[in-house]
Amino acid sequence: MHNIDIDLVEMTLDVTKYVINRITKTNPELGMPKKEEELKRLVGETITSEGIGGEKAFELWKDVLVKSTVPVDHPRNLAFVPASPTRSAIMFDLVTAASSIHGAFWMEGAGGIFAENEAMRWLVSLTGMPEPAFGVFTSGGTAANLSAMVTARECWRDLHEENKSKRGLIIASVGAHSSIKAMAKVIDAEILLVPSEERLTGEQLQETIQSLSETDRKRLFAVVATGGTTNAGIIDDLKGIADVCDKEGEDIWFHVDAAYGGGALAADSVRHLFDGIERADSITIDPHKWLFSPYDCGAVIYREPDLAKNAHAQEGSYLDIFKDPGAQGFNPADYQIQLTRRVRGLPLWFSLAMHGTDRYKQAIERGLELAQIAGELIKNNSDLELVRDPSLSCVLFRRKGWTPDDYRDWTYKNQREGFALVTPTKWKQGDTFETVARFCFINPDTTEEDISAILASMN
Repeated sequence: MHNIDIDLVEMTLDVTKYVINRITKTNPELGMPKKEEELKRLVGETITSEGIGGEKAFELWKDVLVKSTVPVDHPRNLAFVPASPTRSAIMFDLVTAASSIHGAFWMEGAGGIFAENEAMRWLVSLTGMPEPAFGVFTSGGTAANLSAMVTARECWRDLHEENKSKRGLIIASVGAHSSIKAMAKVIDAEILLVPSEERLTGEQLQETIQSLSETDRKRLFAVVATGGTTNAGIIDDLKGIADVCDKEGEDIWFHVDAAYGGGALAADSVRHLFDGIERADSITIDPHKWLFSPYDCGAVIYREPDLAKNAHAQEGSYLDIFKDPGAQGFNPADYQIQLTRRVRGLPLWFSLAMHGTDRYKQAIERGLELAQIAGELIKNNSDLELVRDPSLSCVLFRRKGWTPDDYRDWTYKNQREGFALVTPTKWKQGDTFETVARFCFINPDTTEEDISAILASMN
């Protein structure tokens, strides 16, 4: 046991050195994925009856495995929705893990849950939702959207007995995140997509509802708007959609998926674009996207948290003690689909406490500024053109004369050379889809020189 303790101390020092070295790099090695067979050849058998030892395992990680990954915080990683966790949040993620807190119930995790809730209060304040609005941290936007839709469906079922035997209907736009469509399958709901990848308006929603048959209108229980589409950063007409939902009655739940765009609620320059979000019944925001938290950290916020509690609180004889008056406190497990959960909001809390919310505003504004800089560089390049004006931190543009294969080859070449990860997407033009290039800016360490170099690589 003594030798094991010495090994553990040495391993802890090695890990600490690695972490310090990694988080102080603003331009880490980009990495290139290898096929499974090649990785197996390079690392050999790692899970054995005797173990290979911490030193050997850690060497394999540093020398082989991590080099086959793409760091989400690389300043020239502008694909999908990247991330840029603060150093303080990363360090406190280590503290979170080392503290071994079960974050489902107040009785076990009061201190950690209290700190999470401090961060949650700030998130709720950004939305403008009135008391008693509150929320809980989840594993990401998919879990948050699913938790919100389960709550919405259960509320709809409780309104009328006949709803319990109906298959519910959700309306969203084709620009909604893929998790909305996947989540509808999970809860066995039908989803109707308004065929516009641009901004979903209240008028379009009203026309869609009016086009429903009487039977389908009675099945409609939720409308999902988007506060910053993943593909293009588009913010739906939240105020107009809220007006329609209010007009149509209490049986329609208004959910806003702001998993990506919700961070921009902290930016004074674009906050007005989200007017109407405060009228939502539920909102999804992912701090691991534009609020600089490490993976994984999503959040779901409810206008009336008790409705979520009615839908999600689990019952079991071994859980009764957590409901006892002596264990009173906020139980995150009661408000979303997961029972077992880590206190994933702690790194966000620590980073906010350390840096203050003004620093967050500045970092988010920088992402917005980078998108505008990229837009101007594209406009001034005769080989390039914008597909649409930048929205939030997303920029869609085309290289004149390129085919889908050209975009694909460009993506792989840049990644293979360890230079950048920028991936194409598809944009609907009329009845056809066009392959185009896409930037998404999150990392405030990305520079104008980075953008210029990436654009130059298209020559």
